[in-house]
Amino acid sequence: MPLKNYSVLKGAVIDRRLGTGQTPHYQIRVVDDSQDYRIAVNVMSALEPSTLEFLVDTDFRHPITQDLAALPKGLRRVESKPGGLALDFIRGNLLDPRDMRLLPHEVPGPDNDLNEQIDHFVQRAMAAEEAFVYAFGETWGPEDVKDKYFGFKPGQGIHDIHMNQGNVGRFTEDDGVWQDGGLLFHFPLQDQWAAVFLKFQSQTWHTDDRTGHQIPTQPGGPPSDGGPVPAPGPDVLPSTEQPDGLVRIVAALVNTQTSPEAETVTLLNTSPAAIDLAGWALLDKLKNRQPLAGTIGPGETLLVRVQAPLQLSNKGGIISLLNDDGLRVDGVSYTKAEAQHPGWTVKF
Repeated sequence: MPLKNYSVLKGAVIDRRLGTGQTPHYQIRVVDDSQDYRIAVNVMSALEPSTLEFLVDTDFRHPITQDLAALPKGLRRVESKPGGLALDFIRGNLLDPRDMRLLPHEVPGPDNDLNEQIDHFVQRAMAAEEAFVYAFGETWGPEDVKDKYFGFKPGQGIHDIHMNQGNVGRFTEDDGVWQDGGLLFHFPLQDQWAAVFLKFQSQTWHTDDRTGHQIPTQPGGPPSDGGPVPAPGPDVLPSTEQPDGLVRIVAALVNTQTSPEAETVTLLNTSPAAIDLAGWALLDKLKNRQPLAGTIGPGETLLVRVQAPLQLSNKGGIISLLNDDGLRVDGVSYTKAEAQHPGWTVKF
């Protein structure tokens, strides 16, 4: 079953503890105008392999930041659905999964473990009065006891600051869609957003759209070291050989000079084989779907004319590409600022 109290906490950072011990969590003390909270961030998995996958985006650009900045400080429930504040690593186009890396939580030396990756932004937020952290996950409390790390009372906070779908074993009971965890930092004076996203190696990238449980993934896929894709067939690459990112969304015209708008999305086939797009689809922020058809040649681009019900808002949005099995092949996002110039194409 999904998380019971999926929420976002916005507050100012005033203290922290590095993650140590057998079940280490990086601990962050946060305050709003009247209460204290603790953010508990997993930095090691309870299942083998224990090292987490992580991505730190120092220039996070996504339409969700516009809504987050307008939130008052404090803790609030988030509805698990598209088009709102909820995070979903797979469906929300928050990150490119191919950019995630493995990193132990504690390694001798400077700037070389997960504790230090998180600590860099926490320390910055502690030093800047105008900075805020936004933590997404599952809440606990308030409890009629002191917090065991920072001593404030009542004890309360938020945890599960990681991907919350595609789990294995006993952790499948936490599976759900649009309920992923994450840490976002906003530094208004620098006009900068930074994001920390975490995932366990035991979790899969393709999950059921209803339950968030693991589903069989398509075999193949570009090697993690960026090496060549295994040689495909001579003509059209079969569906079973289509890895994530084989076709990329490389550009979109989301704000045209004409009325009605004639929006477009540009696709790039990165492989050395033609790809049949029958059964494929583009999705927008609200998961409206536009079916695709035809074949895109090796190394070629395809300009797709946007048709209803697909909508590319000038106020920011996301665009997802699904294959004929309904699995995400690629996804991008753009902000209101990137879409403000009519006639200009946004490049991803």
